[in-house]
Amino acid sequence: MQKRAHGARALVEKIHSLPPEKVAEVEDFVDFIAQRDERSLRRAAAKLSEKAFRKVWTNPRDAAYDRL
Repeated sequence: MQKRAHGARALVEKIHSLPPEKVAEVEDFVDFIAQRDERSLRRAAAKLSEKAFRKVWTNPRDAAYDRL
């Protein structure tokens, strides 16, 4: 834990030394990484739920929606 805290402090110091436009780039990159991880989690959850929902999704009444 102490190693991680030191790494975080070092990163914050580096960010503080950047010009404002570069800080904005770093923030955008961090947001991108967080969103990428969230998308991966959503995709995994959707994949796991396919089997459970297959009976609901695959039925003659809803076939018209499949063609949209």
